[in-house]
Amino acid sequence: MCILAVDVLLHNWKDMREFIAYLIKNVVDNPDSVEVSVSEKPEEVLVEVRAAAQDIAKVVGRQGRTIKSLRTIAMVVGARLGMKVRLELIQ
Repeated sequence: MCILAVDVLLHNWKDMREFIAYLIKNVVDNPDSVEVSVSEKPEEVLVEVRAAAQDIAKVVGRQGRTIKSLRTIAMVVGARLGMKVRLELIQ
């Protein structure tokens, strides 16, 4: 998916929450356990991701590559919406 397509799909933080949930649910074995919450603060948006204990390693990926990529996507989308985004994996 290119950045232009992301711009068309994401107009607010609710859409972003659903987008990140979609990405993570396609990585894990137990997609029903994935929860994504978004809280907006004055200077940033915090995206918290929860997954089943056995799926945490898949979300993190080898040498943290998967979670780093998810954070990069969240930051790029946030920049397009004019906000700083922080994505945290909650265990």
